[in-house]
Amino acid sequence: MRRVRAYRDTADLDGLRRRIADLNANGTMDKEVAKVLNQEGFLTTRGGPFTGGNVSVLRNRWGIPTVKINGIDANPPRWADGRWSVQGAAIALGVRPHTIFHYLARGLLVGHQLAKGQPWQIDLSPEQIDRLRAHVQRMRRSRKEAS
Repeated sequence: MRRVRAYRDTADLDGLRRRIADLNANGTMDKEVAKVLNQEGFLTTRGGPFTGGNVSVLRNRWGIPTVKINGIDANPPRWADGRWSVQGAAIALGVRPHTIFHYLARGLLVGHQLAKGQPWQIDLSPEQIDRLRAHVQRMRRSRKEAS
């Protein structure tokens, strides 16, 4: 196969699109899809191997939805293993979901994603809930006093 400038110029574009859609429909994450494509001899436009990022870009371009760990349903407040979703943690702490993302980035909360774009699974103990609720209350009081 020779290099091309764009995927639309790829000889087997329909085969590539179909293969990504099929693997995605089976719940395969982007990195694993890339491994399969590489094993099957598909190449990127530059003639190199696929990465999860390449697959993600193509999926988005072709309107193929992200694989979700809970199918198509909305994220529950708590996952089956007892971890919290972003929405559930926000409700438990009395904050907005963007605050939960901020806490994750600052290390105030510990969580993980199976892959980029997947829902967060957050470890949140009753003690952490109490401590972070108190933190939120202190922050709200200090803002009121400052104004």
